[in-house]
Amino acid sequence: MTTKFNDPLDDNGSEKGGGWSGSENDLITDLLHQIIRVKELIKHYEAIPEGEGMLAASILTELVSEAHRSLVDYDTVLMRKYYELLLNCD
Repeated sequence: MTTKFNDPLDDNGSEKGGGWSGSENDLITDLLHQIIRVKELIKHYEAIPEGEGMLAASILTELVSEAHRSLVDYDTVLMRKYYELLLNCD
């Protein structure tokens, strides 16, 4: 199941393909895009009846939290790592 999320940071309506390449500003923007996308995904996992999606939701929540921390700390190595990890979340 593929879902198109309404991305509030998307300024041209196009989706980005796999892998990150570009400047640090692009990395920050791309990581923010992925954080928003995965936060929406977490809502879908939390909505699964009988709590069956809670493990996935808690793992993704922790991943988003660590990605956010990499932004706050301005750690570009970790930003790249979390970008790649979030990019592969379904």
